[in-house]
Amino acid sequence: MTVTPVRASQRGGRALLARFDALFNRLYTWRFNPLYHSGALVVGCFAVLVATGLYLIFFYRIGAPYDSMERIAGQAYTGRWIRTLHRYASDLAVVAAVVHAFRMGIQNRTWGPRALAWISGLVLFGVFLVCGWTGYVMVWDAHGQLIASEGARLLDVFPIFSEPMARTFVGERDMPSAFFFLNLFAHIAIPVGILLILWIHVSRLARTNVWPPRPLLWGMIGTLTLLSVLWPATLGPEADPLRIPSEVAIDLFYGFWLPWSRSVSPGVAWITILAVGAALLAVPWLTRPSAASETVPSFVDPRFCTGCEQCYHDCPYEAISMVPRDDDRPYAVGLVDPSKCVSCGICAGSCAPMGVGPRGRTGRDQLPEVQAFITEHEPTRDDVVLVACARTAAGWGLDRFAEAPILTVTCAGSLHSSVVEYLVRAGAGGVMVVACPPRDCWNREGVTWLEARLYEGREAELKDRVDRTRLRVVYAAEREHARLTAAVETFRSQVRALDRVLAERGIRIDTTCELPAVSVAETDGP
Repeated sequence: MTVTPVRASQRGGRALLARFDALFNRLYTWRFNPLYHSGALVVGCFAVLVATGLYLIFFYRIGAPYDSMERIAGQAYTGRWIRTLHRYASDLAVVAAVVHAFRMGIQNRTWGPRALAWISGLVLFGVFLVCGWTGYVMVWDAHGQLIASEGARLLDVFPIFSEPMARTFVGERDMPSAFFFLNLFAHIAIPVGILLILWIHVSRLARTNVWPPRPLLWGMIGTLTLLSVLWPATLGPEADPLRIPSEVAIDLFYGFWLPWSRSVSPGVAWITILAVGAALLAVPWLTRPSAASETVPSFVDPRFCTGCEQCYHDCPYEAISMVPRDDDRPYAVGLVDPSKCVSCGICAGSCAPMGVGPRGRTGRDQLPEVQAFITEHEPTRDDVVLVACARTAAGWGLDRFAEAPILTVTCAGSLHSSVVEYLVRAGAGGVMVVACPPRDCWNREGVTWLEARLYEGREAELKDRVDRTRLRVVYAAEREHARLTAAVETFRSQVRALDRVLAERGIRIDTTCELPAVSVAETDGP
């Protein structure tokens, strides 16, 4: 089964990410691993920012910005820690967004139909930074003054205003209240734009859930609140355009660019910014696989489609729709939109008659592969066979793991239940499906639908005649070899304690729709 190869430039990042995934799985379990929820944590932080910002806005005065911040900081039981929580949540949002972008880029989940999510995510991150900068300027301490003056110096390259913006911050005149009003307005209005871009960001996903699990969400809020109470953020000295501060404490999450930009000319700064931005926007095209290794979108063979709509419901990217047929059958037929299909193959596992999926990876294509696998390895009642997602600890080209032969699939969700049935009926003592942790399925819902088909009767369900005691589903991330080894050994000992089973010969799997044999003359036409 074809797996998109990993680029050499991505291997180092993949190895680093896999090590941290394994570490955090041990600390938090896969359910609450924050690395698996980095994107959702950004949304959680955004919610905290909105809630705390609504409180702070009641005490902010555009005519006396620094004095109002001092009054807020003087509220020992409320304002001080709420302002600090507002700041810490904004910092964590930047970290989570960077981790999320790094994860998507390293996992090669940026090209093709996913390009829209990548590009909108970059825009979202940029808008979020701008919102943060306006917030720091509203404080109007030395740090806010530095952001404002340096931003004005860079913007003066463009002929936007009749006079240079930088002159506003040299102390020739008092800072106008309109300046702080514009910052306040932008700081309030930008979050509305953030929500719109977020909608675009997830618009191609089915059953979108942008929130982290509740224990993780409340754990994050509780931790940030505790830190806010114990280590409240301090105000810097008040901004003074007539005085150059000898030392300014810079927030590295939002002011990381200040030391560099101040050391170069505005022209060099803009050339660098535009070059970096263009490179990031080009990632979907730079990481796209070559034509020889690029996966192809799914298709629906109308001859086998029974109109059950299961592939339509299971697709995580809403790439399948049901349309009227062009023959005399009374039900609809599935139709794949190639511009939305990421070739995950989940639809192949959802189709009982095996009539949908990427070319070469439908259920009908999987059966010859498992037949060849049985012929090659000849598993016995004492053997455990691994059916492994290519991105797990048993994937990436391995032929055996813990002395168990491996049948590799592109995603656990693409596995047709008939493959499991075939392995059990052919005499394998046990079948262990090795999947990514559900929170890190590269195709979002592959593991969810796999388990529903094997244990909950979701179409295409595993038949009741298959002994479930000979079946296991194990989650093992790329670097969780020890965990998988222990699971294989435990399952092998359990399998050997079961009653002996006889291997069947001439196994026939129900495919619901069988095409009648046709002659060459019938297929060639006149």
